[in-house]
Amino acid sequence: MTPRPRVSPLAQRLRRLPNPRFTGLGAGLFATATMLAIAFLDRLLLDGAPLVYGVLFLPVSAVTALWVRTADLVTAPISVPIAFAAGAYPIAGGTGGFGGQTMALVTTLAVHAGWLYGGTLIAGLIASVRKVRQMGRRQSAREAAARAGATRAGATAYRAPGPGPGPGPGTRAPRATVPRAARRG
Repeated sequence: MTPRPRVSPLAQRLRRLPNPRFTGLGAGLFATATMLAIAFLDRLLLDGAPLVYGVLFLPVSAVTALWVRTADLVTAPISVPIAFAAGAYPIAGGTGGFGGQTMALVTTLAVHAGWLYGGTLIAGLIASVRKVRQMGRRQSAREAAARAGATRAGATAYRAPGPGPGPGPGTRAPRATVPRAARRG
């Protein structure tokens, strides 16, 4: 029996954390609901401090990009800015009806665009790294399958069921291979 590799306590704790996989829509709803909850709590407890809202947007962006399923990775950097804008409405303030509320929201988004860009960048980087790792795993699996197929083909392709007209007893001569492009003409 081979000994198992030692795993650090930090890695053990990380493995115990929840690892949900949201669809693209689910990730967007998660981010939007979380940012709205943060904004309402921020407004209630801290009178709408935009710094707190912006700082908390960064981990929400990271978690959204980590929890979206691999097939929907492209949605993470798209949905987090929408969540930021939706959550910015409660902390924007503004008076004077719809026009005043809209101007306060636009002003809040413009003044705190750094947080918006930072969170979007985090989500984009995490999604990109996850996609590159997925492509690497697929390539490794393809190469392993090709090696296994070549090994199996190499073990059986040159053996005939009985004595045959080959270079030796029970073997076939290797066939000449023609590149696929040359066969197409």
